[in-house]
Amino acid sequence: MSVTASSQGRSVIVTGAGSGIGRATALLFAEEGARIVVADVDNAAARAVAEEVERAGGTAVTVIGDLREQTVVDRVAATAVEEFGGIDVLVNNAGVMDSMSAAADTGDDEWDRVIGINLTAPFRLTRAALPHMLAAGKGAVVFTASEASLRGSAAGAAYTASKHGIAGLTKSLAVMYRDKGIRSNAIAPGGTLTNIRVDADRGAHGPAALAPYMGNVGSPARAEEQAAAIAFLASDAASNINGAVLPVDNGWSAV
Repeated sequence: MSVTASSQGRSVIVTGAGSGIGRATALLFAEEGARIVVADVDNAAARAVAEEVERAGGTAVTVIGDLREQTVVDRVAATAVEEFGGIDVLVNNAGVMDSMSAAADTGDDEWDRVIGINLTAPFRLTRAALPHMLAAGKGAVVFTASEASLRGSAAGAAYTASKHGIAGLTKSLAVMYRDKGIRSNAIAPGGTLTNIRVDADRGAHGPAALAPYMGNVGSPARAEEQAAAIAFLASDAASNINGAVLPVDNGWSAV
């Protein structure tokens, strides 16, 4: 089964779809014939991606809002069901970086923001999507984890904890729902050319402690390379892959 054939006509939610990996993923699924819910906090960016999808002959609707709000989560799931008849694929991609802070230097605001966007929001949206997938007897959830879900030397305390949480959630879902036709996997991107910002104080303990490890990053990926891995994991070509956290990192995790 090809990736393209298995995406045809599917209802796909992509969060953080206004830029970077999310944008590339939305456009790739659209090219393959899927119908896309473009979810993002940035109204202009989301609408621009939806217009790109439409110009390419695809179908897209936008949902704008902060996924830390339960009402936004509910609206994303409801939009997919109302517009496209269900939820076949959920791509939990939206995320933010921390400031590379060590635990002792991580304030409550930074912790709450990073955990809220990177871990709690994907959990809540998955929880909202599951009843629809269970009713259909099938579904695929793909998370954007991170190199920081595999090691402690790729980001600060908050981001590392959030992405380790995503890896655990990915595996828990795989175990809990593998006999219900639902698969759960994640990609673990290494360095990738996106607009995600790292606002770090290079003189602080966290960035200084991490600096010796950053030389192993290697050549950064294009967002389209990450999107291709997401589309594969969501496709029928990956029908027996469940609970995997796939490094897409040019071998960084092998160093």
